[in-house]
Amino acid sequence: MKIFLAQQNYHIGNFEANTAKIIDAIRQAKLQGGDLIVFSELSVCGYPPRDFLEFNDFIEQCEKAVDAIRKEADVIGVIIGAPTRNKEILGKDLHNSAYLLYNEEVVDVAHKTLLPTYDIFDEYRYFEPADSWNVIEFKGKRIALTVCEDIWNLGNNPLYKICPMDKLMEQRPDIMINISASPFDYLHAEGRMSMIKQNVAKYKLPMVYCNTVGSQTEIVFDGGSVVMDTHQNLIAELPYFEEAMQSVTLKDDKTFAETPVKHAAAIPTAELLPDGFDDDYDIDEIHQALILGIRDYFGKMGFTKAIVASSGGIDSAVVLALACEALGAENVRALLMPSHYSSSHSVTDAEQLSKNLNNQYDILPIKDIFNTYEHTLKPVFKDLPFNVAEENLQSRIRGALVMALSNKFGSILLNTSNKSELSTGYGTLYGDMAGGLGVLGDLYKMQVYALARYINRNGEIIPQNIIDKAPSAELRPDQKDSDSLPEYDVLDPILYQYIECRKGPKEIIAMGFEAALVNRILRLVNMNEYKRNQFCPIIRVSPKAFGIGRRVPIVGKYLS
Repeated sequence: MKIFLAQQNYHIGNFEANTAKIIDAIRQAKLQGGDLIVFSELSVCGYPPRDFLEFNDFIEQCEKAVDAIRKEADVIGVIIGAPTRNKEILGKDLHNSAYLLYNEEVVDVAHKTLLPTYDIFDEYRYFEPADSWNVIEFKGKRIALTVCEDIWNLGNNPLYKICPMDKLMEQRPDIMINISASPFDYLHAEGRMSMIKQNVAKYKLPMVYCNTVGSQTEIVFDGGSVVMDTHQNLIAELPYFEEAMQSVTLKDDKTFAETPVKHAAAIPTAELLPDGFDDDYDIDEIHQALILGIRDYFGKMGFTKAIVASSGGIDSAVVLALACEALGAENVRALLMPSHYSSSHSVTDAEQLSKNLNNQYDILPIKDIFNTYEHTLKPVFKDLPFNVAEENLQSRIRGALVMALSNKFGSILLNTSNKSELSTGYGTLYGDMAGGLGVLGDLYKMQVYALARYINRNGEIIPQNIIDKAPSAELRPDQKDSDSLPEYDVLDPILYQYIECRKGPKEIIAMGFEAALVNRILRLVNMNEYKRNQFCPIIRVSPKAFGIGRRVPIVGKYLS
């Protein structure tokens, strides 16, 4: 049996484009003598559709798309993902399902059993889990067809009471096929590959695993679809972060005609250590994820041009470089807005960066605007000393100017705040926290430096002075970030233990961190939730990003 894996990038709710893409792959597979082609989870509508699933019209369009694809499944079997209506009165209205189409008919439908409700997932909000499990017969093979999370419980996961593959094994299948929408984070791909190997080892069956690729606002899907034989050898591994299609041939003895791949694509193995974040921990994959996140956000939203507030600092430099790579330098504009307190090298560094990237840039000094604001506020501020109000005023002036250019020229503002700043509230609402997409909001400051060095791996793009100088918001004379925050190589590990690892203050202090410092940092994180709640979407690259995957009360008292 010649089986194709179609690793594709879908657009949520774009039924015409998704269907055309699926049908094109089916036709290619037919021309190459394919017996079966496998697509990913909810491929018809895109993943995750979220509350679109509550609209009857959306479900009807899913059904029409499945019907159009069914007509192409004449001499080839087609496995696609789509929501289906629950025929039972009790329970949720829908199932998350995998269809097998053949002879222009729906041969069978397998429903997803294990519905994740953690982090970014909320599937039980919409779907009813399967309560029966049946092997599907196709061209003499007995297929155990599952959907994504269904292979993540080998009978020992405390989240779930049922193991779908255990149920399916009672019917003696010949092969496991799993359609998935498994998102990227810099620790996930290793666990994903390990889970596939564990399934193969336990059930002594070959596995065809088809994952989606592409970015859906915050969530990046990295692909990496695989075929594994019964000896846990990789027979095929599709590339990460790009669309691909590949075939394998399953023989009657459950082996594959192809030899195992000798040079599989890189699988993340490094971990973020609590004593630092400047290691070379698969920074290439983080870079690819951010490029894909920017490119798909703009492409799927119909945007073409971006604007970045370029300060001469490390964060805006990295965002500008990523934007130029993702969108083309001709589509990216930088706005430099020096104030009284901007150092001369900040302007020259930002200028040199744009010259290196060959993107358009403008310089609009804010000194006169700031003076006008101060004069206007004088009757109210009187002789009160300069403080955070005047500092934030500069940031908000910059926010107003960059948004003015955004509106005038139709450019989307890319936010430059990093995770260290967002964690501790080191940012100005309606100022430097403005933007349509947060590019670095899931990277701690030390990771941003690692990314800058990676961008410069083949030559200087980001001026070395931007990387070397002490970070500063430059909102008052001789200001440094370290005036308000601990040094980032101290701050970031504590934040990581609290946010990603969900360790409380006692646990973090027991790791050797100073108690007063830990308590201060954790208090900053919790008391600034109201700021993050108003922030733009963030491209997710970590196991615990701010946004939809982290739900913390704004008015909570815990540690605040």
